[in-house]
Amino acid sequence: MAPIPGSGLAKGLAVTLRTMTKKTVTAQYPDAQPQLPPRTRGVIALFEENCTVCMLCARECPDWCIYIDSHKETVPAAAPGGRERSRNVLDRFAIDFSLCMYCGICIEVCPFDALFWTPEFEYAETDIHELTHERDKLREWMWTVPAPPALDPGAEEPKEIAAARKTADKLAAEQAAEAERAEQAAQSEQAGRTGQATPEAQADPSASASADSPATPPSGPQEGQS
Repeated sequence: MAPIPGSGLAKGLAVTLRTMTKKTVTAQYPDAQPQLPPRTRGVIALFEENCTVCMLCARECPDWCIYIDSHKETVPAAAPGGRERSRNVLDRFAIDFSLCMYCGICIEVCPFDALFWTPEFEYAETDIHELTHERDKLREWMWTVPAPPALDPGAEEPKEIAAARKTADKLAAEQAAEAERAEQAAQSEQAGRTGQATPEAQADPSASASADSPATPPSGPQEGQS
């Protein structure tokens, strides 16, 4: 059946009329924060533990807005008789967002997953020179990166999340050990002031009792008794 002439125009006008009759809603920013999609290209975050200073991101950046400084350190041999190795240590990682065009090439070429997109977008400055953010600021934005969706319900945990959790667990264990050592030192000091029994004496109460009680004479006839 041939289309009715002018039907396409009528459909387009119908859409226009429906849109005109809808109520306009204005988002009162900054009082009302926008609901951004997870893959929003807001700002680039740095996961410093994964960075090996390979310089791929700085070389591939079209705007040359990534600044990286590093130095080499000698790593002792892992086994006796082994050979020492040298590794790069990151000194500076900065991105000039006044030049960045948010193409995402640096994130794509990073072979060690050290750069990520984050929906954070509120980082405007009154001075253009302050738009060059150093690695400390880039690291703070790392905690606003949304977790990547798992490709399969039984898939392994993403390695960046596993590395972050491992670092947090290690720090918590060190703090707990430090608190336990401080508590033991306080208990020892208090025991020294009050003259409390030592843990060895508490573990063997019979030895403590024998040490405190006076010695009794042996049983049997004594001299001068019939």
